[in-house]
Amino acid sequence: MRKVALFWFGLVVTALVALGLVVLSSASEANGVRLHADAYYFMKRQGIYLVVGVLVAVCAASFDYHKWRDYQFLTWLFYAVTMAGLVAVFGFKAVNGSHRWIAFGPIRIQPGEIAKLLTVILVSVWLDKAGWRVELFRRGAFWPAVLIGSIAVPILLEPDFGSVMVVGLAGGLVMLVAGVRILHMVPFLALGGGVFVYKVVTNANRMARMAAFLGVKIDVGAEVVDAATRRAAYQAHQALVAIGNGGIRGVGLNQSMQKHYYLPEAHTDFIFAIGAEELGLAFSVTTVLLFVAFFALAVYIARKASDRFGRFLVIGMTFIVFFQAMFNIGVVCEALPTKGMALPFFSYGGTNLVCAFFAVGTILSVGIHSCRDKRTAFVRKVLSR
Repeated sequence: MRKVALFWFGLVVTALVALGLVVLSSASEANGVRLHADAYYFMKRQGIYLVVGVLVAVCAASFDYHKWRDYQFLTWLFYAVTMAGLVAVFGFKAVNGSHRWIAFGPIRIQPGEIAKLLTVILVSVWLDKAGWRVELFRRGAFWPAVLIGSIAVPILLEPDFGSVMVVGLAGGLVMLVAGVRILHMVPFLALGGGVFVYKVVTNANRMARMAAFLGVKIDVGAEVVDAATRRAAYQAHQALVAIGNGGIRGVGLNQSMQKHYYLPEAHTDFIFAIGAEELGLAFSVTTVLLFVAFFALAVYIARKASDRFGRFLVIGMTFIVFFQAMFNIGVVCEALPTKGMALPFFSYGGTNLVCAFFAVGTILSVGIHSCRDKRTAFVRKVLSR
């Protein structure tokens, strides 16, 4: 493991955070004035979340990741606390029809975001402990699938379809990297796919989003969801308008028209469109390239990890950040059906930002300790001569 890879990885994350703050400062202004009579309301809160996130990243990077495996009570304690949070959300008021948040005064925590991290850690610990037995159906596929399902079910009931998708895919990817046989995974993939289709076709809102994406009318029972389809299509259309307005050069920082109540969620799920409108093609290309660099450097760190447990953790944590970024950009560009999913390091929101920093810290922890392990092995080799 070369330290230069860790340096560049940190630099890429810093660039993403800096660019995200620049775009958020403009994208959140109109909604800040409209909702809180303060143009900098969301920026002030995001600044606090950023400080917390950096501290979390530093702590996670300093923490020896092996302890998740060697002291399994830590992992199961994390599991118990997160599951308690996923259940506790149903005791709080629903927001937009979903129970996703735990509120403590002005502070809101979204356990579903934390559950994504838990999934990677829990499945990685289990499969690393399984060793060669990952090739067996029961130890390698069945029990990891049960663990993933136990996390996914309460999130599905909230409902938070996007988080369920990330939890399932992240857990499945770690299983694949660990060497679980694909044939053993097929029944659970089929079950997950069946639940996915069922939850889509039995929900008018999700069917409306699919209709908007496909540009067709879809009947749900006896109702034609024309109104819901138009609402879903409106967001995607306004995002494309913003990107079109920006063109190659952009309209200029803080000069967006779409953020003035034309584009819903301008400072959260659709912030990429505002960045593209104000800063043009350069912003879009730079953002995508930074996330690709994030992915490439993290994969390099995973390949150079001193053990397979570290490799599992890095692959899983990287997937969580990179998948959400690409999915968000795909939705904004209307390449995917509309689904609320934050753009890591850009979208306003405390839990998502802090969790992204936790993922970054964990990746750095694997890289740092792998460097130390390599150096220790080299010293021992020299002394043994």
